[in-house]
Amino acid sequence: MNVLENFEKKQINDLTSNKNHPDFYPGDTLKVHLKIKEGEKERIQIFEGVCISKKNSGLNSSFTMRKISYGEGVERVFPFYSPQISKIELSKSGDVRRSKLYYLRGRSGKSARITEKNKFIQQNKPSNLNEDQKKVKIDNNKVLKDSVANELNQSQINKTSDITEKKDSGTSKNT
Repeated sequence: MNVLENFEKKQINDLTSNKNHPDFYPGDTLKVHLKIKEGEKERIQIFEGVCISKKNSGLNSSFTMRKISYGEGVERVFPFYSPQISKIELSKSGDVRRSKLYYLRGRSGKSARITEKNKFIQQNKPSNLNEDQKKVKIDNNKVLKDSVANELNQSQINKTSDITEKKDSGTSKNT
């Protein structure tokens, strides 16, 4: 690595030391919390919109957001490592097949919508049962399985006995 890359890496580490931005991609709906300075006061303003592009180039990385405000399309480019960004929230993950969504500029209404990704998260919930209760539950399942098996055997025995009775009654009539 040369001196410039080392300097850039150090700057990125310094800028991201107290921030934790989520991983997002074009098509995702984001809420960017910006620090706005008005005179001596500082407040936070939220810019919510769709990320239409992302440029990854080290310290100069940026992303472009688009939102519709009062019927007018508004786009804004944010430097990723800007000190004016206090935090970024991921609202929705969009399901798109492109990295640059500039085609959204010419669309409005339903055609400008982006479908949401289906994220199925499997949660392993720990059971609140102790060992004895688990054993009872397992024993109950075995009992149920045994009772079902017994019913099946009884029904098969009944069917075979009915068949043999029919055969016996059929042979006695013929003789």
